[in-house]
Amino acid sequence: MASYNRVLLLGNLTRDPQLRYTPNQTAVVEFGLATNRKWKSQDGQQREDTSFVDCVAFGKPAETLNKYVSKGSSLFVEGRLTFDSWTAQDGSKRSRLRVNVENFQFIGASGGSGGGAAQKSSNSFPQQQ
Repeated sequence: MASYNRVLLLGNLTRDPQLRYTPNQTAVVEFGLATNRKWKSQDGQQREDTSFVDCVAFGKPAETLNKYVSKGSSLFVEGRLTFDSWTAQDGSKRSRLRVNVENFQFIGASGGSGGGAAQKSSNSFPQQQ
């Protein structure tokens, strides 16, 4: 059976990226992305729906994202869905889907509605990692 796992998202960061390193010094950055959808309902009312997506990137792309984006930054990401499951401290089973970022592109000026977060941007962005 054939399968295909590809995700394309364009949205704004919901929090500053969180950078850490694995024991073998591989960079890992985690961040949240919010995407909006607007439509008219059957009764003619304008509606909006927001989806919040957890994302993770590894290696040089992780370091680049940590350096150049912050909460509120617009970002286009391409990647694949991964399923994580674990047992919480209280013994309950937990799980989540998140996007493993493979490619990304900065969109527009960063820091737009950063909500007071320190801007990490400059005028010279790398095009894509």
